[in-house]
Amino acid sequence: MMEQELYAAVTREIIRVSLYSAITLYMMAVLLRWTAPFLSLDLHQRQLRFLPVITDPLLNLIRRTLPPMGFTDWSPVAAVLILYVVRVLLVQE
Repeated sequence: MMEQELYAAVTREIIRVSLYSAITLYMMAVLLRWTAPFLSLDLHQRQLRFLPVITDPLLNLIRRTLPPMGFTDWSPVAAVLILYVVRVLLVQE
């Protein structure tokens, strides 16, 4: 009985840490996608071609939801804030 509880606790902790890490990595990908033009990174390079593929679905959804605010694209900022709130609510660390 004690072994099963320990196994369940370890499994929950592994899932919690994995979820926390995955959301943090996705936040970092959004930030890298946002800062790429300022850092002179070419997103068409073979090594960086995955960034638009994984970040554009969320960013496009937010762009459709946010009202136009001039020349600045605020969708990456909103995405990072949303992901942070989701991470806090889901992981509750």
